[in-house]
Amino acid sequence: MKETTSTQENFFEGNNQQESKRLDRRRFLKVAGAGAAGIATLGIISCSKDDDHSGPDMGGEGLYFGSGDIAILNYAYALEQLEAAFYIELANKPYGGITNWEKTLFTDIRDHEIAHREFFKAALGESAIANLEFNFSGIDFSNRDSVLMTAKTFEDLGVSAYNGAGWLIKNEAYLLLAGKIVSVEARHAALVRDLIDNGTFANSEVVDDAGLDVANSPSMVLEAASPFIKSKIDVRDLPTY
Repeated sequence: MKETTSTQENFFEGNNQQESKRLDRRRFLKVAGAGAAGIATLGIISCSKDDDHSGPDMGGEGLYFGSGDIAILNYAYALEQLEAAFYIELANKPYGGITNWEKTLFTDIRDHEIAHREFFKAALGESAIANLEFNFSGIDFSNRDSVLMTAKTFEDLGVSAYNGAGWLIKNEAYLLLAGKIVSVEARHAALVRDLIDNGTFANSEVVDDAGLDVANSPSMVLEAASPFIKSKIDVRDLPTY
């Protein structure tokens, strides 16, 4: 028995060492899968009804995000504002034929996003950007397919945003909190995906062959989200790659 236990310990220790070498923290958080597909979908949705809206000017003028960790927190705060605003709009304008179960699910998600938004606002204090204005004219809130597709792409984008920005965060306390929030966002994404097509919660669009989720850089995420943002924002000092 002792020999078997020792052999097992050596096996796991060896595997852990190999995994540590193969998937260091930087690589893990920078892995990019098929995130471009979700970003392309966001572009299609946002332009379908409002082709003249090109998104905010993201440099030089507008709401200044700051630099370093403050800029990253404001970046996350902006995305949480976007998601919260979307789900609040959905609650106020539920699509035709929505079931009581779906209302319950989306109410829970709305409340989570509002909690995330308020958390970042409180954490940032005086460094927080002002409330953003959004453009949802390209979303047909009366149509279930339009709403679910938008929810899926917002949630997938949010997960990829946290994954892509995590390695840029210097303060480990902030990184820990971001990890707790992204895990909730991933639960949202999985749920919405299964509402659209059962069993797609972790398909190859969002999870690669190594079992890792999509990661996108802040600049890529903001470019995708910009058609929905009316407010001018200044992200010239936002860490990205």
